[in-house]
Amino acid sequence: MAKRAGFGATAFVLAVPDAEITAAWWIGAMGFERVFEAPGFVFVRRGACMLRLGSCPDALAPSDLGDHGYFGYVMVTSVDQLYREISSANVDVISPPTDRPWGIREMGVRTPDGHRVMFAQEL
Repeated sequence: MAKRAGFGATAFVLAVPDAEITAAWWIGAMGFERVFEAPGFVFVRRGACMLRLGSCPDALAPSDLGDHGYFGYVMVTSVDQLYREISSANVDVISPPTDRPWGIREMGVRTPDGHRVMFAQEL
C-alpha cells in the first residue's frame, strides 16, 4: 500500500464585499492578525486558522447564501474562553456555547458580511 499524504492546517478562502473592512473586523473582534496583503486581498490568521479574504464587491452577498453561508468548523482549545474574549466585541453569536451529543462543545458566529462559522472543542 502506498504511503498517503498527511493533512495540515486549513485555510478558508472567503469572497467578501471589501477585504479591508472584513479583515478589520476579524482582527478587532476575533483577535486575528494580518499576515499578508495584495491589491484586493487580505490574509488574516489566528493560530493555525488562516482566512484568505478577497474583495468581490459584485458577488452574491454572504448573507444571501442561506445554509451555504457556513464556511467552516474551527477547532479551538476552549470555546468558553473564546466566547468570553468576543463577548464585549461586535460579534453576532448565533449559537452560544453548547455541549452536543457527539462529544463536542460548540458555538456559532455570524460575521458582519453574513458568513457563519462554528468554533468547537472536543469534550
